[in-house]
Amino acid sequence: MDIDVRGPRFGAAVTAVVLAVVLVTGSAWLLAWQTLAFALGAAGGVGRSPYGLLFRRVIRPRLGPPTEFEAPEPPRFAQTVGLVFAGVGLAGYALGVEWLGIAATGAALAAAFLNAAFGYCLGCEMYLVVRRVTPRAE
Repeated sequence: MDIDVRGPRFGAAVTAVVLAVVLVTGSAWLLAWQTLAFALGAAGGVGRSPYGLLFRRVIRPRLGPPTEFEAPEPPRFAQTVGLVFAGVGLAGYALGVEWLGIAATGAALAAAFLNAAFGYCLGCEMYLVVRRVTPRAE
């Protein structure tokens, strides 16, 4: 079942704010929260992430009906990519390798910002490339 494109964009906007705060404060705890949010989105799809639930229960009822939909697999893959970057960033902060925490968090922030501001989902595009180059069993 396709999903409302506004949901992942809302989640990306919240994610961008969270990651920006992580970069300003260096908070490993806040990055741990974002890592968990990515993990839930990767495991259950963006609709099951905390930001997806917030969108569905609080934001979407205040908006008009959706006019654009997308397949759930690319945003879910993007959540997995975000999980990897947030996990690497969290490891960097936790192990005292601050440059690694900053770099990985910054990369995740850049991707979230692209989606929130311009509707360009970098992880979704990666998903499509992987699908094109991966041989399929017939």
